[in-house]
Amino acid sequence: MKRHRLLVIACSLLLTCGMTAWAQDSSQNASPDNTQVNKQDQNSGQPTADQQSNTRSDREITQQIRQSIVKDKALSSYAHNVKVITQNGQVTLRGPVQSEDEKQAIESKASAVAGDGKVTNDLSVKPKS
Repeated sequence: MKRHRLLVIACSLLLTCGMTAWAQDSSQNASPDNTQVNKQDQNSGQPTADQQSNTRSDREITQQIRQSIVKDKALSSYAHNVKVITQNGQVTLRGPVQSEDEKQAIESKASAVAGDGKVTNDLSVKPKS
């Protein structure tokens, strides 16, 4: 019985050490996909998502644009997750998309809600890897 208990403890220790080493190796090789975008957001003088206006009209514009984007199932997950920032009726679009077509489609959706001349398109096309 004593040997059995020691064997179970030894196996548990080996398994724990092996899993810890594997987790460390795999985490060192993983890099965030949007690191450059995040750096761009920090260094830019342009609006970021936390600067979204809290006025009712600006929130409604953002909500309508967001719903229009998410409803379009032809768009990629990148496109579904772009930042939509509205300040005093002026909309800024930021973030990566998969293609120039997606970039134009999102701008078109935003312009349909906010109006012509009220959208700044700062979307970037993600390079294909």
